[in-house]
Amino acid sequence: MRYNERELLSLARQPAEKAAEIRMSVPKKGSVLKKRLVKLVVNFLFYFRTDEAEPIGALLLEHCKITKEEENVFSISFIEEPERKYCFECATEEQCQEWVEALRRASYEFLRRSLIFYRNEIQKMTGKDPLEQYGISEEARFQLGAHRQ
Repeated sequence: MRYNERELLSLARQPAEKAAEIRMSVPKKGSVLKKRLVKLVVNFLFYFRTDEAEPIGALLLEHCKITKEEENVFSISFIEEPERKYCFECATEEQCQEWVEALRRASYEFLRRSLIFYRNEIQKMTGKDPLEQYGISEEARFQLGAHRQ
């Protein structure tokens, strides 16, 4: 994926939807769990060494699978590369569940499906397309017509 490093660093400095110091391992041979500051911003999960301000990595949370592995462990793997798995160990099962839910809600695809659902519900209740009032043309409506549920 192509990205602008300066813009990515700027995004990493934004307020987080969720942040915590948790143990993490990356998908390298012999990788061990290390304490990292993990920060969710929009649909990126940044991870930092606990004593540094710049992220050492970022995961774009699109086309990925968030899996609760054990009581307090979850993982992130990507559909294109399922063997590349990032593991995270939380302090408690409750913290783990909160992270899993937050990460699943962070993707563009989740937001798009939610928009489609609520648009259709409003249209059923009012008889009007709620996006028309904002002048959003039919073809620019997040491809809503092609994916109606």
